Amino acid sequence: MEKITLFWHRRDLRNYDNAGLHAALTSSKNVQPIFIFDTKILDRLPKEDKRIDFINDAILKLDKAYQEFGTKLWVFYGSPLEVLKQLDQDYSVLALYTNRDYEPYAHERDKAVYEYFQAKGIPFVGKKDHIVFEKNEVLKSDGDPYVVFTPYSKIWKNQLTEFYYKAYPIEKYKGNFNKTDEHKLDSVYDHGFTATNTKFSEPSFDQKVITNYKEIRDFPAKDGTTRLSVHLRFGTVSIRECVTKALELGSETWLNELIWRDFYHSVLYHFPHVATNAFRSKYEAVEWEKNEEHFKAWCDGKTGYPLVDAGMRELNETGFMHNRVRMVVASFLTKHLLLDWRWGEAYFAKKLLDFDLAANSGGWQWAAGCGTDAAPYFRVFNPTSQLEKFDKNKTYVKHWVPEFGTEDYPEPIVEHKFARQRALDRYKEALS
Repeated sequence: MEKITLFWHRRDLRNYDNAGLHAALTSSKNVQPIFIFDTKILDRLPKEDKRIDFINDAILKLDKAYQEFGTKLWVFYGSPLEVLKQLDQDYSVLALYTNRDYEPYAHERDKAVYEYFQAKGIPFVGKKDHIVFEKNEVLKSDGDPYVVFTPYSKIWKNQLTEFYYKAYPIEKYKGNFNKTDEHKLDSVYDHGFTATNTKFSEPSFDQKVITNYKEIRDFPAKDGTTRLSVHLRFGTVSIRECVTKALELGSETWLNELIWRDFYHSVLYHFPHVATNAFRSKYEAVEWEKNEEHFKAWCDGKTGYPLVDAGMRELNETGFMHNRVRMVVASFLTKHLLLDWRWGEAYFAKKLLDFDLAANSGGWQWAAGCGTDAAPYFRVFNPTSQLEKFDKNKTYVKHWVPEFGTEDYPEPIVEHKFARQRALDRYKEALS
């Protein structure tokens, strides 16, 4: 049988500056790149999902890029373990390379794959790729993980050297790819999914945006963010090139946003319970409301609070929400409506193009006051003052809520002062 080494793409849909791919190419011949549409993940998604379109577009571009190297991307649909077993039967697989993923399901999946290949004496090699520091690379002096961002970020920056953000060269190893005429390209659209025909922007490192990031990032009506989060989520850009650009342009604020990604992945790795439960277990005692009508109004962007409604409508239509607005809508759900943060986390998980379990759970627990953040539960955003501060001319609001200012726009579903006090009382009671 033909001898090949497999490189398994997951959340790294590029063939440049790819740590796992570089490792495969520098240690093996006949490296065959593959991607598997994981049915365990896809079965939980609606049949029309913009993220499926994004992944499909990225795969087609990746396949084209591979063809320039004289090889082709093989794409499969099914259970990863079963697909890999079949490949092992059809070929003489010498090794399997990939990049590590730190989410609970990924850990479970990779453990099963590792055990299968280990039993057959075939190496399964994982590399660090989508974060800068992983696992135990940033720890306190006593060996414990950091659970507060600021001290974590200081050590992160102190430890950062060029070694951690230099690119992995691929081009000079192109002779080590498997030169195949086979083009296994199983389309996800042949398995019940329907294209949404969403158009996605190419990743761009806009120098003006990055340089001025600190001054304009909080204003949703301005073009003040890079929109790279979805590209980082699916690996169509490299975290190392992002760090390089942040350092070149001297944007510490943008660099801090990249460090937040590492921080939340560190928290998820060391405390996997945060995927479904509060980081601080005492907050599980908070008695949440169960008002389904309020939740639906929040989901639909009809709460009577313009900034909240604009953000939710932007999310529902585009799969994106500005980060400042994310904080406001999350605070509103958990504090004003006093609804369980997990309701909002699950809704974002369904809608966000850039959904990332570590960041989504971390951000929602930050808003609810039950996560790693040093500030406790009594931080409650006032959505009206947030609107005046960050969208004073209502440009963002009027774009997404055209009926704002007319009799068609609903009255607030809760009164701010009442809701704030109710939240403070409820939290205090739970923690007493």
